[in-house]
Amino acid sequence: MNKQIYVNLPVKDLERSKAFFGALGFSFNPQFTDQNAACMIVSQDIYVMLLTEPFFQGFTHKPVADARTSTEVLLCLSCDSRAAVDDMAARALAAGGALPNAPKDHGFMYQHGFEDLDGHMWELAYMESMPAQSAEAAQAADPAI
Repeated sequence: MNKQIYVNLPVKDLERSKAFFGALGFSFNPQFTDQNAACMIVSQDIYVMLLTEPFFQGFTHKPVADARTSTEVLLCLSCDSRAAVDDMAARALAAGGALPNAPKDHGFMYQHGFEDLDGHMWELAYMESMPAQSAEAAQAADPAI
């Protein structure tokens, strides 16, 4: 059996968040969606659980981070092409998100990203095939890769 990953994110307005991610082309599993949570399907084995802040708080004794003022996590989605990266970033902006950084072209990898309605950072990346030695050299030149 393949491992699955469920990323849990707190959201202020569940319906608004569902509309935002729906505008980016994501769908939701109704079996795991109700007034407190929405199960966003990223792929066959990757899901994002959008949880209302009060419901999310029930899973932890720590304070819930405000993603608009602090970084709790950086999410990264692979894309099939540079055009797909730019398209999703444009759709995020049109749906009410923000584009906090300019696109970056590292030669073998193209990146852009957006902030969703709650300030969560979503990186988008298209990577071309390259020899491992070139990848190591690129990472040594820019540790952020």
